[in-house]
Amino acid sequence: MAEKTAGLSKEERDAVKQRAVELRAEEKAGKTRAAGEKAVREAIAALPDDDRVLAEGIDRIVGEVAPQLVPKTWYGFPAYTDAAGKVVVFFKAASKFTTRYATLGFEEAARLDDGDMWVTSFALEKLTPKTEKTIAEYIRKAAG
Repeated sequence: MAEKTAGLSKEERDAVKQRAVELRAEEKAGKTRAAGEKAVREAIAALPDDDRVLAEGIDRIVGEVAPQLVPKTWYGFPAYTDAAGKVVVFFKAASKFTTRYATLGFEEAARLDDGDMWVTSFALEKLTPKTEKTIAEYIRKAAG
């Protein structure tokens, strides 16, 4: 017999509420780059130190290798969209759902297709020159 679940966890419910707040804020401020940059900066600033360092690094890398992507928050995460407003890449802090690692993720708009199977997310614990190079390559490819 399947075990019953209580539905969404508190963290998941909070993320859904955060998304509703984001949508209202986007509606009010407009979906501009400036509004998105401000929201991402505020989201990053609110993170605990370890996550903040990673998020700042991802934000910097996206700005360097894919400046055409537009920053915004997505379920409280820093995210970057294509011209159509579709999320291409996002950073999910480890602290968001109390997981042991942060996640660098790619959505369907990312151009990472590679045969019948390809990577859509990475566990991320630390930025090093090697991981930054790999991240930059994936973001560049994902952004087209």
